Amino acid sequence: MQLFYSPNIDENTEDFTFNKEESKHIVRVLRKSVGDTLNITNGKGWLFTAEVSIPNINKCRAKIVSNEFQPKNSYHLHLVVAPTKMNDRYEWFLEKATEIGVDSITPIICDHSERKVIKPERFERILQSAMKQSLNCHLPKLNEAIAFQDFISQHFTGDLFIAHCEETDRKSLKSQLNQKTDITILIGPEGDFSTNEINLAIENGFKPVTLGKTRLRTETAAIVTCHSVAFVNEAHNGH
Repeated sequence: MQLFYSPNIDENTEDFTFNKEESKHIVRVLRKSVGDTLNITNGKGWLFTAEVSIPNINKCRAKIVSNEFQPKNSYHLHLVVAPTKMNDRYEWFLEKATEIGVDSITPIICDHSERKVIKPERFERILQSAMKQSLNCHLPKLNEAIAFQDFISQHFTGDLFIAHCEETDRKSLKSQLNQKTDITILIGPEGDFSTNEINLAIENGFKPVTLGKTRLRTETAAIVTCHSVAFVNEAHNGH
């Protein structure tokens, strides 16, 4: 199954016109003609089945024949991850986290951050592509990059964690995870969080955790976290 994405479609849509790029792909590459089936998601949980009505290379039209809603996870995972020095590593994290299951992502700028500027348009495209490739109908929400001090002073709900490498009192993340719970977890830059940031997070209700015995790269730590949360919740569902 191939999945197309359009945020402008909802359960009341009857006819749909693809943009030029997708129209060309449908008609030229996939060789779809009148009556052929296409699958579309709006990234908000809906999966639409459509039939090609006008296979035009610039404006391919399709008629929606059915729709179904895919329920969200029983938990909400918010990964707050410092941008990596090499952009492609962060992009890899975005792709893999979307495949595994993440609900929202916030790039956080820290004391030790080597990269302080991100390209949200490019990140957004990577999230969309990973969602389509993994046949997922929920597009993760990409929040604007924010300074650590500004982020930590907000109001939070659910379980809060900060993963860091300092040799202080930390619990294993896996031992702290609860099923069907909203989770926000902070993952620092290559140089880790500063002591000041760690203390500030703890003062604001974040529990310090470790992700294992070895020192992980930022993007690896984020994926380990993402998988741990998914695994704990899947075990609950008997998968």
